[in-house]
Amino acid sequence: MEVKNILKAYQQGRKNFNKIKLIEAEIINENLSEIDFTEADLRQARLGRTNFHKANFTRADLSEAILWGTDLSEAILVKILLRDADLSSAKLIKTNLHQANLIKASFCGANLTQANLSNSIIIDGDFRPNSDQITNLSQANLTNADLSYANLSQALLCQANLDGARLCRANLSIGKNYEKIVTDLTEASLKNADLSYADLTGAILINANLEGADLTGTILKNADLTGTIINN
Repeated sequence: MEVKNILKAYQQGRKNFNKIKLIEAEIINENLSEIDFTEADLRQARLGRTNFHKANFTRADLSEAILWGTDLSEAILVKILLRDADLSSAKLIKTNLHQANLIKASFCGANLTQANLSNSIIIDGDFRPNSDQITNLSQANLTNADLSYANLSQALLCQANLDGARLCRANLSIGKNYEKIVTDLTEASLKNADLSYADLTGAILINANLEGADLTGTILKNADLTGTIINN
């Protein structure tokens, strides 16, 4: 099915496009809110600046897709495959990414406030700020997520839940290019998280909970640990 036919069908009221194949498709700056792309094949698709508010991408494959500036707020992305995808500046507020495969995905400057990334795999993910804004993960659910080697430099993680998360060798440092921007983990929960060899240089951990966290080799140089709970 061609993109133009999908857009026409959507405008006529159709929302269900389960298991559709749209490899390398280009859907730019369109309104497709609440569309159902369950198990769709959208590998290498270009979906920039499109409105997918409350859309359903359960078990869809968007590997290497470009979603720059796309609105995925409150969308269902459970068990989605977004390996090597570019979600820079994307809007993912309250988005459900439970058990998502986000290996090497880029979230630079994205807004993930209150997003659910529990049990997701985000190995080598990139959450650095872009030229316009920082990456916001405030109040995000990252329980049991695998963030090994992820770059969370200067990310905003206030009140985020990282209980049981794996952050082995992750970068949560202040960074070199944005000296006035720090990684903010104020009141974040990191109970039983694996922070072994993670770099938290200059990070803010005010009132954070690190009970049972693995801090083997963790770099905490110049980190603000005011009120931080550390009980191994």
